[in-house]
Amino acid sequence: MPKIAEIERTPNPHAMRFVLKDPISQGITRSYENAEMAQKDPFAKQLFEIEHVISVYYVDKYVTVTQDGHADWNDLLRKLAPPIREAGAIGILESDSDEVHSTKDVQNSDDPRLQQINAMLDEQVRPYLLADGGGLQILGLNDNVLKVHYQGACGTCPTATTGTLYAIESMVRRIDPEIVVESV
Repeated sequence: MPKIAEIERTPNPHAMRFVLKDPISQGITRSYENAEMAQKDPFAKQLFEIEHVISVYYVDKYVTVTQDGHADWNDLLRKLAPPIREAGAIGILESDSDEVHSTKDVQNSDDPRLQQINAMLDEQVRPYLLADGGGLQILGLNDNVLKVHYQGACGTCPTATTGTLYAIESMVRRIDPEIVVESV
């Protein structure tokens, strides 16, 4: 049973990140943007049963919960803490997907730019997004438009669609100056 080591604010005022003393997902990232997506994950499903929760993102020792902006964080934290403290190590779930960081099309693509971009994101972007309670999925590269999707706290954060997106585009343009990055 993990203990909560810290509760941290994120750049997104509607998201909080819980840092646990013990990992719960053993390296598997899970991202749910609504209760329907979380039906096969008992832990995330339990968090979505708490009023105002709109997103759950977790990996290893980190759990990020995003609310709809209509709850007082102090009240919501009191409701979120017990199920997070009670969560045990979560093994492989029926709903686990290997598309958390990139879609199957991206993974199976023979476009060397996509491979370079994904590696660059793994090294230079995703660790920082995780530190802020979120992640990034590559959806595809079509006609020099790289489509990405922010996850967790980053999904509804105004900073993600401005500063972070421009920084990613700047890095991606070192690989191919013609690429434009679009957040969807």
